[in-house]
Amino acid sequence: MEFTHFDEAGNARMVDVSEKGETVRVAAAEGRISMSHDCFEKVLAGQMAKGDVLGVARIAGIMGAKKADELIPLCHKLNLTGLSVDFEPDTASDSILARCTVKTTGKTGVEMEALTGVQVALLTIYDMCKAVDKGMIMSDIHLVSKSGGKSGDWHA
Repeated sequence: MEFTHFDEAGNARMVDVSEKGETVRVAAAEGRISMSHDCFEKVLAGQMAKGDVLGVARIAGIMGAKKADELIPLCHKLNLTGLSVDFEPDTASDSILARCTVKTTGKTGVEMEALTGVQVALLTIYDMCKAVDKGMIMSDIHLVSKSGGKSGDWHA
């Protein structure tokens, strides 16, 4: 497998997708943030001083996914047609699973947008909760699935 982001001389480049056909592209990514029991309970009860943690993190994740091309140097600017960020609290581990699903019809995939959305959502949770728990851990950030394009479907 060749690295497509390098030319013959080894220089970085944005991949030329002008000859590729447009297909429906969907990608989902997820990650987790673990925190103290006290912090977790405050988040779920809506008792954090900065407000609705998951509501703000949802909007931040959406905004982050939309700006992936501004953050990742060789990422294409895409016209996203669908984008969601959802959370699943896990009381057994005092953690929150974040999932970002992104959709477009285009010439390149939306994996980077989904991964960026998850990470920005988790960073926002950290930012809003750090006064209560500076030891939160973000982990397991990964692509869950992607569909569309020449390489077809993929599932973790």
